[in-house]
Parts: sequence; C-alpha cells; structure tokens
Amino acid sequence: MSLAYDLDAPPAPRQAHVIVVGNQKGGAGKSTVAMHIIVALMRQGRRTGVIDLDIRQRSLTRYIENRARWVAARGAKLAVPQVLELSESRERQLDVAEAEEESALRAALRRLSETCDFIVIDSPGGDSHLARLAHAYADTLVTPLNDSFVDFDLLGDIDPNCADIVRPSIYSEMVWDSRKKKALVARTPIDWVVLRNRTSTSKIEAKNKQRVGQALATLSSRIGFRLAPGLSERVIYRELFPQGLTLLDLDAEGVGGELNMTHLAARQELRDLFITLKLPGIEGEALKF
Repeated sequence: MSLAYDLDAPPAPRQAHVIVVGNQKGGAGKSTVAMHIIVALMRQGRRTGVIDLDIRQRSLTRYIENRARWVAARGAKLAVPQVLELSESRERQLDVAEAEEESALRAALRRLSETCDFIVIDSPGGDSHLARLAHAYADTLVTPLNDSFVDFDLLGDIDPNCADIVRPSIYSEMVWDSRKKKALVARTPIDWVVLRNRTSTSKIEAKNKQRVGQALATLSSRIGFRLAPGLSERVIYRELFPQGLTLLDLDAEGVGGELNMTHLAARQELRDLFITLKLPGIEGEALKF
C-alpha cells in the first residue's frame, strides 16, 4: 500500500520536525540513541514528542516511563517528553489493517505537531508497514549501525573476492523508496545520517574498524547519506535505563550525579553527533549539555 498523506484534513497549526531512528536490524542501539537525542533536544529547550513504533518490545516507552517515575519520586527538575502510543491493528484483512495503522500514525503526528518542536520516532527492527510509513514521514533519518560488516550488509552488498561494494542492500533500498514517496507528496527531502555505534578502541579491532569506515565512506557517496562521528562502546550509555536518565542528565539540578573523564568523553561524542544532525533552529546554537 503506498503512502498517502491526508490532503483533505485541515493543516496542523504548526509543523514539527520529524526525526526517525531506524534500522531493520535489532540490537543496533536505536532506542538508546533515540533517548539521548530526545534528552539533548529537551536540554536545548525544545518541546519534544515521541512515538515508539517498536510496539512489542517498547524499549523507548519503558525508558521514558522510568524517567517519569524517577522524576516524580525525586522531585527533580528534568523535562519529560510527550509520548503517544500506537498499537497494531487487529484487523485480519491486510489492506484494512494497513490503512488503520497509517491513519493512527498520521493522527499521532498531527497531534504532536500542535505542541512540539520535534517528534522522535523509534522505528521497529525488521521490515513492517509501520516502519516504512515512519521512514517516509522523516525529515531526518538517523541509522545506528554496529561497527561490523554483519550490520553493514543491510546497507550494501560486498563482493567477497575483492571487498568492493556491489550494490545497495535491503535497507538502503527501503530508504530510497521512502525518499521517493516523500519527495512525490511533500516535496521535501529526507536527510539521512548513518551513525557508527558501539565502536571499539581496541587495537585488535582497529583493522576491521578501518575497513568498515572505508566501505561506509564509499557507500555514502553512492546512495546519499551523511556519516556521523561514532559513539564508542560505553556502559554509561545504557546503565541509567532503570532511572530513565542519560549521561546528559547527570549535571542537572536534583540529579546529584558526578561527571568523570569517561562521562565527559561520552558527552563530547553526543555533542559531535548533535552538531552533525544540523537540526533546523538549533544548528549553530550554543549547546546546553
């Protein structure tokens, strides 16, 4: 079923910028990356809405629920994003189910656009109708990618004999299709940013890291994505999940966290990522984290 914007519906009073965090492979760190982007936006004073399309795992939703409980219990002065939950259609007829899901997503985007500057969508792993819809609504698409050729295979096929890139792979083709749909209907592009995630500093893995980097640089020029500075493999990116916090919250009033040198290095990685995203209204603005 092709994407169809509701052209007859009244326009929302304002239009939020939609950031989709997407990758068809599970375990790439989508929810963690999404949460850090959300907190960074709120630290910049931007009203932020969230749609978690990973309906079964709901990792991002649980992360935010943990945050809301922690804030309420501690009375900490931390912002919490506005979350709208969607559910899978129970219709058995495929075209009816897809139409119902599309209508629900469109309504959620319209509702959040009324009060939010940015909407962050956590796309599910795998290829689903909701995932394709979300990608076609993206203004900015962030694709976390573990630093390995296993994950790279979603973007491009590699010739095993000479390590040359043969052609774009399944996820790249899906993004290309989403770009065409959005350009046809909305006349605006999707800014695609690929983020190397969980990069290793080990000398043993240095050669593989270099090869993956070279392959990504080559593919980037062919299919049109931008490369963001990588996020290293750090426990701090994940260990605060039970509290609903990120390392960007540690210096906030009422949190009482301490920033060590590892935390400062991780925060700089997030600052570099945020700068690379070049988000409208924020690009060039002094960062508050």
